[in-house]
Amino acid sequence: MLVAAAVCPCPPLFVPEVASGAAPELDAARAACADALGVLAAARPDRLVVVGPAGEQERGAYPEGARGSFRGFGVDLDVQLGKAAAAGRALPTSLAVAAWLLDRVGWADAPIEGLAVAEPLAAERCIEIGRDIAAGPDRVAMLVMGDASACRTLKAPGYLDERAEPFDAAVARALGTADLAALKALDTELAHELKTSGRAPWQVLAGAAEDAGLSGALLYDSAPYGVGYLVATWS
Repeated sequence: MLVAAAVCPCPPLFVPEVASGAAPELDAARAACADALGVLAAARPDRLVVVGPAGEQERGAYPEGARGSFRGFGVDLDVQLGKAAAAGRALPTSLAVAAWLLDRVGWADAPIEGLAVAEPLAAERCIEIGRDIAAGPDRVAMLVMGDASACRTLKAPGYLDERAEPFDAAVARALGTADLAALKALDTELAHELKTSGRAPWQVLAGAAEDAGLSGALLYDSAPYGVGYLVATWS
């Protein structure tokens, strides 16, 4: 049973060592994420499932203790998903950012599981995965990582696309009101064209929340660097 969820963006720039001199520009987003994680802790879950986007080669489950690194961004920094010892493949970037956020707030409230979903995953399959996560008597919390469009300005990674701002506004409304129908109905092709990494994770959340009766709150909505970053809580 899903009892709470937090939605956070996953740019590597969240890590101050990666952002370097630009680190203060995302202080408000980091603070919103910390507040969102506080909502998860307050729900007293039996387990925390972290869902984030990844490439085809990185998709799948990651156990507690799985490690990640920001060395690919020029920073000698490793992170770990929870405290348990675990071997295996390295975390994708989205889950590494989640691990950094959780460590930053000192998460010790429940065991952690990681799940990476590939961007092309069909909406129906995302929803099925979400239902599976929430099935059973355990009190489950979810940390859902993913960015909105990357086409909000001329300097954005995907350049300026006039469809990006209204798309992000619709997603913000859906996340802020826990509108499952709106999330399930997101245009997957448009999301892909707008380089929206969060589409599949958000639809996993929509599937998990079907029987939860949660209310939403939008904590942060901005587009630094031309990328839409949204922070929301469901409880």
